[in-house]
Amino acid sequence: MSGALAIDEGSIPKFRPHMKLRFDKIRERWTIMAPERIFLPDDIALEILKRCDGASSIRAIVEDLAAKFDAPCEEIMEDVKNLVRDFRDKGVLET
Repeated sequence: MSGALAIDEGSIPKFRPHMKLRFDKIRERWTIMAPERIFLPDDIALEILKRCDGASSIRAIVEDLAAKFDAPCEEIMEDVKNLVRDFRDKGVLET
């Protein structure tokens, strides 16, 4: 992976323009809607994805989650970076 694709604490993730995080009333769960695709994030992923607003850095997302769940930032950082990287690689997020 090149340095340009690296995700660090200063990266600011946001949904790509064609991706929408929405509550699906029919499925009664949160979904990421994309052209001809749908993603069904679990509860942990959803907590992270809701914070990918194009304004919050990875560090800010981690600090917010750490405060909400009373957990150390060090334990959350790699999970957040890995999830953002995974959804970026799938074309859902951009950083």
